[in-house]
Amino acid sequence: MSETTDADFARALIATGPTPVRPQRMHLFGQLVGSWRAECRFLDEESGAWSEFATDWLFAYTLGGRAVQDVLVAPSATDPTRMESKGTTVRVYDPVLGAWRVSWFGAVAGDFCTLVATGHRDGIRQDGTQTDGRPIRWNFSSITEDSFEWDGWVSDDEGRTWWLEQHIDATRTG
Repeated sequence: MSETTDADFARALIATGPTPVRPQRMHLFGQLVGSWRAECRFLDEESGAWSEFATDWLFAYTLGGRAVQDVLVAPSATDPTRMESKGTTVRVYDPVLGAWRVSWFGAVAGDFCTLVATGHRDGIRQDGTQTDGRPIRWNFSSITEDSFEWDGWVSDDEGRTWWLEQHIDATRTG
């Protein structure tokens, strides 16, 4: 693509704010719009070992302000001056369901997850399935203006029990 096409695509995708039609519905995920530094811990299911890494997590209003989309980015392994996208999530409010539809795409491994999200306690609860069909629960919690926590849970027994696969501490950078 050309630089003009790239710029046109970005302008068409990214919105300056929430839709003026019921903007209060957009607040649940809209409060996350901005740039975050994410300190991540990930459990390798096969080895049982935890790995730690840091990445940037960017959230923006998209699709005319009717969606909140994020992208996880990290420095390129081949060119550290360039950022690479690792995955993206698109969240759209479904007025019939009265909840958010959430789709995550892990471009690196070809993974995808579909979830439904609602407000829950001091955050957001998202329930759905991952690529292999197992139930997942992703929780944003302890949300403040400057930080939040995110936990990714997986169930091997259709939701009777859950084990923690990933934890993120995020701090706002912009």
